[in-house]
Amino acid sequence: MNRAIRPVLALAALCMSATAAEAHFNMLLPDKHSVKKGETVTFTYQWGHPFEHQLFDAPKPERVVVRAPDGKETDLTKTLEKTTVQGAEGKKVVAYTFKFTPKERGDYVFGLMTPPIWMAKEEEFFQDIVRVVLHVQAQKGWDRIIRTLEDDIFEMMPLTRPYGLQAGMVFQAEMWHRKRKFGDIPFEVKPDSRVLVEIERYNVTAPKKLPPDEHITRTANTDRNGVVTCTLTEPGWWSLTAQRKNGDKERKGKKYPVRERATFWVYVDEPVK
Repeated sequence: MNRAIRPVLALAALCMSATAAEAHFNMLLPDKHSVKKGETVTFTYQWGHPFEHQLFDAPKPERVVVRAPDGKETDLTKTLEKTTVQGAEGKKVVAYTFKFTPKERGDYVFGLMTPPIWMAKEEEFFQDIVRVVLHVQAQKGWDRIIRTLEDDIFEMMPLTRPYGLQAGMVFQAEMWHRKRKFGDIPFEVKPDSRVLVEIERYNVTAPKKLPPDEHITRTANTDRNGVVTCTLTEPGWWSLTAQRKNGDKERKGKKYPVRERATFWVYVDEPVK
C-alpha cells in the first residue's frame, strides 16, 4: 500500500459529483493485493475518512469470512487482533488485523461485517459489509459471493475483475439484494436500481492540501439493472460504497433509521514501464 500520493483527477462523466465531504467508510486492506501461494498477508481493518487519511476508533467486527477459490468458506473472526494506528490529530486509534496464508492458487474473497455504528451527526446507524479480493496467481473466483456471511444481505458484486487494472480503466459492479430461501432455490437475488454509490480513493498519509469536496467523494447511481459504472483514475486502493435505508434501530428509547451499506475495495496498479 506504500504508494506515492498523486493529485486525484476527476472521474469520467459516468460518475457524478459528491454531495458530502469527509464520508466515513470501512477500510479492509491487505498489505499486498497480489501474492503467491503460501505467502502470508496481513489485513488491516480501519474506520474513518480514506481520502483525508483521518482515522477513528474502529468497532470490533461481528464477523470476518473468506471464500477460497474452491468455494470453501472459513470464518476468520477469532483470528482478529486488536491494535492501534495513527489517527486524526496524531492520536492513536483502534484498528484490527488478521493474517492469512493462501494454500491454493486463485482469488480469495474476504467479507467483514460491522456491528451497527451510531452516527451522531447524521442521527442514524450504519450497518456495513465490506469486501476485498486477494489475488493468488490464478484468475479464478473474483466474482463469487460469500454465502455464509448473512441470510439477508445487500451486496456489491464486481462485473470487472477487481485487480490488474490500469489508471483510467472503467470499473463496473452490480448491486444485489440477496435473501435466503428454503426449498429448491437456496437464494433469491434481485438487482437494485437507482442505488447511490460513493467512490473514494485511499491515501496512505494525509494530503497536505485537499481538493474540492466533489473530487474527494464522488457519487453515481446504479442503472435499471443495478449496475454502477465509474472510472478509477489513479493508482492505489479505491472504495465503492452503495447505500440504502433499511428499517430502524432503537437508541435511548428512540428509533433511528439504519443505513445499510456495501463496500467493495478495488486495487489499481502503478503504471507498467
